[in-house]
Amino acid sequence: MTNGETPTGNPGVVGLAGFGLTTMLLQFHNVGWCGLGPIVALGFIFGGLAQMIAGFQEFKGGNNFGYSAFVAYGCFWISLGVIFMLNFFNIYHSDTKDVGWFLVGWTLYTFIMWIPAMKIHSAMATTFTLLLIGFILLDLAHFGYPEMTKVAGYELMACALSAWYMMAHVIFAQVFNRDVLPVGKPWIR
Repeated sequence: MTNGETPTGNPGVVGLAGFGLTTMLLQFHNVGWCGLGPIVALGFIFGGLAQMIAGFQEFKGGNNFGYSAFVAYGCFWISLGVIFMLNFFNIYHSDTKDVGWFLVGWTLYTFIMWIPAMKIHSAMATTFTLLLIGFILLDLAHFGYPEMTKVAGYELMACALSAWYMMAHVIFAQVFNRDVLPVGKPWIR
């Protein structure tokens, strides 16, 4: 910082942590390792609320990419938690195809975000490429190929790890005062 400004934290570390952890836990469910309870809780609080707060902080910093991504995916997690709750309590049931169309919408949004992600750096491009592939696999799983759920589960675990890598990159760079975990060059110029 210059001119005596107080340094501020990078909201991306919280957004990436929430995205990574909630994504990871949902994939544990998708491959059959855990139930939905912890995912609903994380979806509302860490994947949802914390990501949205991070997004609003990105807005203050003028980062439209981070603003859009964190607020949107925060809303994704809250919406998915609501779908799970409504199904559980038989208030309004969303069947497999209903959830499939929900996921198709998120696939299209992710495709739009994937393009600028390739211009940021390799780690961001990797994360969004894995996320896009994961959504496509989940789309297929909800429209007639249920075996794709497990494939998507393992593939999206890699996406979650990629998000955590970016989070660790930012934290480690500040703590160690050097680039410990490089994020690589942009895929497109």
